[in-house]
Amino acid sequence: MPFQGQKSHEFFKRAQQVIPLGVNSNFRYNGDYGTPVVADAKDGYLYDFDGKRYIDYRLGWGPIILGHADPFVNGRVKEAIDHGISFAATQEYEVRVAERIVEMVPDIEMVRLSNTGSECTMHAIRLARGYTGRDLILKFEGCYHGAHDYVLWSTASGKIDEVGDRQHPRAYKQSLGIPEVMRSLVQLCPWNDVEVLGEMLQENGEQIAAVIVEPILGNGNGLLPQPGYLEFLREQCDQYGIVLIFDEVKTGFRIAAGGAREHFGVRPDITTYAKALGNGYPVAAIGGKKDIMMTFGPGKVFQGGTYTGNVVSTAAADATLEFMQSGKVFPQIEKVGTMLMQGIDEILNRFGIPHVINGVPAMFGVCLTETQPKDWRDLCQMCDWDTLEKIHLYMLEKYGIFPEPDGFEPYFLCSDHTVEDAAVTLQAFEEGVKHAIS
Repeated sequence: MPFQGQKSHEFFKRAQQVIPLGVNSNFRYNGDYGTPVVADAKDGYLYDFDGKRYIDYRLGWGPIILGHADPFVNGRVKEAIDHGISFAATQEYEVRVAERIVEMVPDIEMVRLSNTGSECTMHAIRLARGYTGRDLILKFEGCYHGAHDYVLWSTASGKIDEVGDRQHPRAYKQSLGIPEVMRSLVQLCPWNDVEVLGEMLQENGEQIAAVIVEPILGNGNGLLPQPGYLEFLREQCDQYGIVLIFDEVKTGFRIAAGGAREHFGVRPDITTYAKALGNGYPVAAIGGKKDIMMTFGPGKVFQGGTYTGNVVSTAAADATLEFMQSGKVFPQIEKVGTMLMQGIDEILNRFGIPHVINGVPAMFGVCLTETQPKDWRDLCQMCDWDTLEKIHLYMLEKYGIFPEPDGFEPYFLCSDHTVEDAAVTLQAFEEGVKHAIS
């Protein structure tokens, strides 16, 4: 269904002349008329080139936590850049960001900064391999850990008919150009399945350097770990000497000030952060215990990057974390997100539509299904995504409400979303339900 207006479509045609498909990430392309374009953004809203306003529940797929163009964050950046941007030397803001992360996140002792989530998961895996002296990595189906070759296997957009059976999963390669030899370095496991994971670790646990996991499926409808699952991961990694990596690129500084570590009370060995860390500025971090983090260094594990710790990104992260420490962010997100989750649940119950609401108020998903999905395989096979997409596209076209239409990506909340936004959203959702089932 097209939703670009005339001026927006003309702009997108211009983009397609010089950028493949008109986008700088494959994830952003949704056809010649359905690909979003943005002319302006402020608070919880986007504006296209035709002047239409959207209540934004994509928020760049998670980075915006304080609202678009936040004046406190932007003010800190504007002040900082007058004194230089990139030095190839340690500067004040990067130290302040590391200090804030250590203060805010339980059991983080040391931090290295980077620019993107993909970079951080890549370096975290290298760190785990260097620390353990092992090569094999275990990841879970439906988890997305970035765009590098080590992890671009069986993500949420994988093909369910090509991943084998649950007891013997086969890694699905997500891109051309990934060397086939990489398959031998990654082991895939269904998420939330204690039995299969236990069998895999019993067979190969002493060869595995790291288990990397999203504590909440960020591209899987906000699906939560089953009770005790993260604790089981922790116990098994301890048993086999495996480094446990939490990929908190989406959950970190979003679902709580201390992220999933705080929310679930489980402490991994390494955690990766990005997105909400800088309220949209390109900044990321790896944090962990000192003995593991000190494996970084000359002659040991390499991590670097010309722009890591640059003034623009670290000034933004410093301001974002400082504002979070004020206590003003998460209560508002909790209030508005809870209103949306409860309201959507009530509407679907009223219309007799079987469903579950997954996730937490800061990032939640709507799934039309008779039974609670356990993992990515269940999400692919049990849920009515076509009807949900009809609801979301109606909301988008008629009301300017903008969650991700296909439903695998959760709704994201920021502290600038209001109860009035939620009320309009719920009205639009109800009208969308009527349209979808008529």
